Amino acid sequence: MQTIDVNHAKQQLFRLIEQTLCGEEVVITQGGEPIVKLVALTKQGRKHRQFGGAKGLIRMADDFDEQIEDFKEYM
Repeated sequence: MQTIDVNHAKQQLFRLIEQTLCGEEVVITQGGEPIVKLVALTKQGRKHRQFGGAKGLIRMADDFDEQIEDFKEYM
């Protein structure tokens, strides 16, 4: 974790953002006291989808496309 004074952070903001995107945390201080912690936000909640991920979980009946007795009068 890197600690940097707020005056220096103003001049190096782009570099500090790049560091946080690489996984490093940056603490910004003022007068020697920490005031801000700069961390990268990670995308959460959305996983990568994989083709065929539900294989074997869904089963169709053999008579899936047969006419339903109750609807014959409408056909």
